Amino acid sequence: MTDPGLPFFVYGTLLPGEPNHDRFLRGRTSEERPATLPGALLYEGPGYPYAVEGHGTVHGALVTAAPGAYPELLGLLDDLEQFLGPDHPGNLYERVARRAVPGAGEPVRAWVYLAATAVTLSLRAGGTPVPGGDWFSRPPPAPRTP
Repeated sequence: MTDPGLPFFVYGTLLPGEPNHDRFLRGRTSEERPATLPGALLYEGPGYPYAVEGHGTVHGALVTAAPGAYPELLGLLDDLEQFLGPDHPGNLYERVARRAVPGAGEPVRAWVYLAATAVTLSLRAGGTPVPGGDWFSRPPPAPRTP
């Protein structure tokens, strides 16, 4: 049996009902279950959130790749999150292994995309935190004026 790789902790547009869920995850996962990411804070971004290290909890889902789908899913998510490699200066996010907690279960090591260093510094200086670390709890966007 081959190593299926780490599951992924997702917390924004990859959640069910969000625009990237069906595009990237549908048919490529064997399990998706609610989970939290302790030791992180969630910030609003331009239509998608950023998680950063911090004293809080981010709510999301733990996603396990379907058998045989791991390499494709990893590549798709790295591209989506603009992860070019560890500490690459062009990264929008860094893919790092952290402990996520599924429901009432035991912590599980999972990949999570955290904001890259430059983005994190900008968010800490003037970003807008998402209340309670839950992407679904954010206020709706303001209506556009013509």
